[in-house]
Amino acid sequence: MPTPEIPDKLFFRIGEVCEIAGIEPYVLRFWETEFPTLVPEKSKAGHRVYKRRDVENVLRIRDLLYERGFTIAGARKVLSKARGSRRADRDEVLIRVRKELKDILTLLRRKT
Repeated sequence: MPTPEIPDKLFFRIGEVCEIAGIEPYVLRFWETEFPTLVPEKSKAGHRVYKRRDVENVLRIRDLLYERGFTIAGARKVLSKARGSRRADRDEVLIRVRKELKDILTLLRRKT
């Protein structure tokens, strides 16, 4: 199944997310209990409000479960590993930025 296009909006209601992902609202609410990365905010009225990142997570979960045949536990593990690798990439970037800032500080100290 081709990846559906996500409209260019800041927030989505549960019905919109379900329509984009091709799932029922009760499935989405169940996934919220099973996947710690899927935590929509609540509006003042108590309605679920999803951001683009949440919609992307829903599509990723749907792909893992429906297209690639993972179990919920398997999909959860894949998503946590992906999150861990992003954390490692972030740490690597921070180390590089810190080194570059130290180099800049050294150059500034030489000029004064």
